Amino acid sequence: MAKKYLFILVALISMSLLGCNGVAGDAPNVSLPFMQLATPIPVPTFTPTPGAGAVQTITDASSDAAEIDADGLDIAERRVISVYEKASQAVVNITTQVLRRSFFFEVVPEEGAGSGFVISSEGYILTNYHVVEDAQTVEVNLSDDTVLDAQVVGVDPRNDIAVLKVDASPELLTPVEFGTSNNLKVGQRAIAIGNPFGQFGNTLTIGVVSALDRTLEGPDGRTITGIIQTDAAINRGNSGGPLLDSSGRVIGINTAIFSPSGSSAGVGFAVPIDTVRRLLPDLLELGRYRHPWLGVRYAYSITPNLARNLTLPVDHGLLLVQLYQGSPLAQAGVVGAQQETILGNRRVYTGGDILLAIDGASMTQVGELETYLEDHYRVGDQVTVTLMRDGQSFDLGVELVEEPN
Repeated sequence: MAKKYLFILVALISMSLLGCNGVAGDAPNVSLPFMQLATPIPVPTFTPTPGAGAVQTITDASSDAAEIDADGLDIAERRVISVYEKASQAVVNITTQVLRRSFFFEVVPEEGAGSGFVISSEGYILTNYHVVEDAQTVEVNLSDDTVLDAQVVGVDPRNDIAVLKVDASPELLTPVEFGTSNNLKVGQRAIAIGNPFGQFGNTLTIGVVSALDRTLEGPDGRTITGIIQTDAAINRGNSGGPLLDSSGRVIGINTAIFSPSGSSAGVGFAVPIDTVRRLLPDLLELGRYRHPWLGVRYAYSITPNLARNLTLPVDHGLLLVQLYQGSPLAQAGVVGAQQETILGNRRVYTGGDILLAIDGASMTQVGELETYLEDHYRVGDQVTVTLMRDGQSFDLGVELVEEPN
């Protein structure tokens, strides 16, 4: 019986990731133009079974008409079947081996399982970072039961994304078609395909998009934004599998569940596919994603109470305490704390510049600043930082650089 390899929430106040752990070695550089990723699956269409006969219209007691074919399938069922027949060919089962220390400090191998899906005929496969984290070996089982060794070629722990590479003939690979996640509607159909519990490959479940723009803590402890919530049944081992729309296009990567029991409770979460689109070029070329960075190390969120106690000129923004040496803000002449003040039993560092906004968007928390940069900018972009010093506001043009590891 497959072991449980994903971080499962066992309390109503926590969330967990859905797969096993591991990164298999260093990620080699891979060069592949992003446009080559889109080897699309045609939008699924229904082809009648030979001899199925004509579609008949059946009217129920409420006078709602539904088209039923000779096999007893209505339009909605035929569409789901067609999506599965197309998309399931791209879904893979992933098995990993991680070295752990036993109670007696002996190094012992431990197996894990998850899901993934093919994104190009060159052998690239998407999954979650936590599925392959710390893995010594990674194997991929294709839909035709072909088992192949896989290499991890790119990872981004912050957004829980990993890219694998297998050496396989293009005839064995059926890439998915990417959809988009920026126009999703609550209530639209959501279809999940994956490998629940590491032993039930190519399992399909159906639900709806239950909510949008949720936040989730990633493997590195930072917040992933724009998360899709669905009630399609997702269980351990579904990590890294696709969440699809009713046309068979990928709209997200199944990542986590909220569950008091460890099994599906109808609350699942997926990283949006538009986030993946943003990360892929860097992951394929560099093996990592270059996160944009300004260099704030520590800052206070200004509240009306703090502003009153410190006699600050504004009651919102970030009171900068410390900047990273050599960071964009430090090089632009932005100033951190210059003195300290005792407020009750607290020591507060004051005298630094106040960061008010980025390109006109107000900033009130350091986490908000990091998320805003992550969601709206890339390394090399120029931003206008609005600051206040000695009661006077001013703007600085700053170029975003890659956040150091």
